[in-house]
Amino acid sequence: MTDMVQSAAAPGVARVSDAYRWAQLAIGVGAMVMIANYQYGWTFFVPDIQKTFGWDRASIQWAFTLFVLFETWLVPVEGWFVDKYGPRIVVLVGGVLCAIGWAINAQATTLNGYYLGMIIAGIGAGGVYGTCVGNALKWFPDKRGLAAGITAAGFGAGSALTVAPIQAMIKDSGFQTTFLYFGLGQGIIICILAFFLLAPKAGQVPHVVANANLLQTRRNYQPTEVLRQPIFWLMYFMFVIVGAGGLMVTANLKPIAADWKVDNVPVTLMAVTMTAVTFAATIDRVLNGLTRPFFGWISDMIGRENTMFIAFGMEGFGIWMLYLWGHDPVWFVLLSGFVFFAWGEIYSLFPSTCTDTFGAKFATTNAGLLYTAKGTAALLVPIANYMQQSSGTWDAVFIIAAGANILASLLAIAVLKPWRKVVVAKSTV
Repeated sequence: MTDMVQSAAAPGVARVSDAYRWAQLAIGVGAMVMIANYQYGWTFFVPDIQKTFGWDRASIQWAFTLFVLFETWLVPVEGWFVDKYGPRIVVLVGGVLCAIGWAINAQATTLNGYYLGMIIAGIGAGGVYGTCVGNALKWFPDKRGLAAGITAAGFGAGSALTVAPIQAMIKDSGFQTTFLYFGLGQGIIICILAFFLLAPKAGQVPHVVANANLLQTRRNYQPTEVLRQPIFWLMYFMFVIVGAGGLMVTANLKPIAADWKVDNVPVTLMAVTMTAVTFAATIDRVLNGLTRPFFGWISDMIGRENTMFIAFGMEGFGIWMLYLWGHDPVWFVLLSGFVFFAWGEIYSLFPSTCTDTFGAKFATTNAGLLYTAKGTAALLVPIANYMQQSSGTWDAVFIIAAGANILASLLAIAVLKPWRKVVVAKSTV
């Protein structure tokens, strides 16, 4: 089916003010902040779970992998509900599931209990994530990279303020109590925000402004069509190989710091002193958030693929330098921050590139299909743990991750850019 994007405004539906659009974006960002700890806070629970139950680290980290799988692979289904019924109901159910997931973790005494808790939390977080990013893509056809980036920043940076409180509560009250209180609190806030979310109607948003660097289709591809497009699978492959490196560091930040014996070393930067792992986790989350609107905004001006080339190249270099210099606590903090700054932009660049290529009408579902690549990438996290356990070092993991990012950087400029030009040109005929 072929539809024209942003055709004549629907009768009786007026353009909304920019303030209204930004308010919708802000509500989405608020919900994203509330799901951030389900992914980025997990690393702080792992050592205590291991100490309490005696399970090996790789087995525990399967809970993280299952979380990411269910957070991502169900997003296309949730996206279909959003495109058909609107964002409110999906975010509301997502908030309830997030709360239930960590409540289960608070009571779990078996690995399967943690797996179940993280699966349920993953389904809930995925519903919130996919809905809010999809809504941003629809409200801002004129600033797609920036809007997707700001929304994704809520997820990337949202846990920065709770790094210290979560660690303090784990230390003072135990990790089970922390799971319960943070899970319930975050879930309730998501449910409240859900009631204020709306999708745009035809004619409420502006037309796309022509930009020679931004190739945007005039056609709305249905999800079944998108899956038949080879260029979609190139983007998918690139998402997987870039995503895997960042997820490996996210899940293992504290274990890596412990193995390198820098985790509890005090580091002072800009008159602030914290242990290396707390400092790194805080800076990582802030930079992982800032990078999303920053590179999204850059991509709105110089093009998606040019931005990918720069960012993925930086990521490959950053992972390599972290491997070389990360045994020093100060460099561990600085370089892990650089790695997250160069990694987080995938969550603004890939959704906006997908919508530019395949249209806005089914944006939530189509961007959700591409987002499942994050789940595929998460399958590589336990493999990284097994590689580390068998060799006793992180060397091979870091070298492979750095190489994968350099490969994605070259694919963006040498293959994706010329290929997408042909695909978009055909869709406008």
